[in-house]
Amino acid sequence: MSDRQALRDLQARLATRLQDARTGVSVAWLAVKAANRHFLLPLAQSGEIVPYTQPQGVPYAQAWFCGVTNIRGRLYGVVDFAAFIGESSTQAAIGSEASVVTLNGALDLNSALRVDSLEGLRGADDFVSSTPTQQEHMPYMGSIFVDKSGVSWQEVNLRALAQTPEFLNISASY
Repeated sequence: MSDRQALRDLQARLATRLQDARTGVSVAWLAVKAANRHFLLPLAQSGEIVPYTQPQGVPYAQAWFCGVTNIRGRLYGVVDFAAFIGESSTQAAIGSEASVVTLNGALDLNSALRVDSLEGLRGADDFVSSTPTQQEHMPYMGSIFVDKSGVSWQEVNLRALAQTPEFLNISASY
């Protein structure tokens, strides 16, 4: 029960900060962890956050495609983000901290990312430096930001991710 209450408290805090973001406070990203790496998901491109539950598997799908889940009456394809970017998926993290972040409905793709944990919201004032990246094989990876404690955060452009042929092709080739 305490896990559910902690999740509700986190969701309430995130909802408050999301509302603040809409009214002009400088919050720009949802901070998440996947495969022991830190990522920033733009709030304008992110959707709903729900606890991870095992989705319904899909036969002949890529290893990084977890399956399909129902979120508020809509079906979403769930992608293990760590596995998709070629990192070792931390299956042990598929516990109480794992979450699913849907892509914003404006991206017109019923897809969601499984992440190991939510790290809160971040704004530009949370970082001391940034470095642009040029990753041709991952065009959705944006700048790398370094926070005040020296932790590197990789921005992920969800709009670009949603248009990547590799992301759209869940079928495994045999």
